[in-house]
Amino acid sequence: MEMPKPSEADKARFRSAVPDDPRVEVKPMFGNLGAFVHGNMFMGLFGSDIGVKLSGPDADALREAGAEPFGPAERPMGGWLTLPTEMIGTPEGERWAARALEVIATAPPKAKKG
Repeated sequence: MEMPKPSEADKARFRSAVPDDPRVEVKPMFGNLGAFVHGNMFMGLFGSDIGVKLSGPDADALREAGAEPFGPAERPMGGWLTLPTEMIGTPEGERWAARALEVIATAPPKAKKG
């Protein structure tokens, strides 16, 4: 499985879609980017796709709005959905990113390695 490389424009678009919250940290992940809260990833960039981690009714609603699985086609990431391109940079896309942050912020913090 080859990891797609995001362009600098893709990285900038991702950073602009990440909620402005002091708890959030954006860092590289396998040549792409991830947005983390308390060490847990809630948004990711895979090539040009932006994904969010959601479950239950939230995931169902985003699927109904046109979201597809996120990650490699042959092995998508469980619990993750790709934000439809037309949502990125819109209030609707911002709400989904904020919802993913809210949900993942309730998970126990990951212990720092080292």
